Amino acid sequence: VMPTVRNARGADLYPVSDDESRVLPIQSKALSKRFPVPLGRSLDTLRSDWWVVTINANTAAPTCYVLTKDEVKAAAQRGTSQAGAVSYWLAPKSYALPHYEEAWHRLGTPSAAEILKFPTETLPSPVTSPSSDGRLTP
Repeated sequence: VMPTVRNARGADLYPVSDDESRVLPIQSKALSKRFPVPLGRSLDTLRSDWWVVTINANTAAPTCYVLTKDEVKAAAQRGTSQAGAVSYWLAPKSYALPHYEEAWHRLGTPSAAEILKFPTETLPSPVTSPSSDGRLTP
């Protein structure tokens, strides 16, 4: 996995298959709680085909939701400020659904658990690793 170097537009993670024949750009949104996900002023600027929303990101028990860009766009809510500025967001009721929760299998083969392999001794605690059912656990 190659994370972005700075807070740039577009994908945050670029998992690559072992033979480097497949790169999977993923937009990642990490939230401290079950909050709406800000999407910006236009849905046309959303780039990555895959999105991972992580809630409780700063805890020992984060939860990830795996969605496609089309699912994010379809579920997006639109608001207009008093000044007339338009903004979009993804409400928790739209992403925190059982079929998206820890749904790494949706990314295809190799599984996200295989793509996201890394030596755990180099990471700060808490360390998460894939369990037998594919969920990330401490």
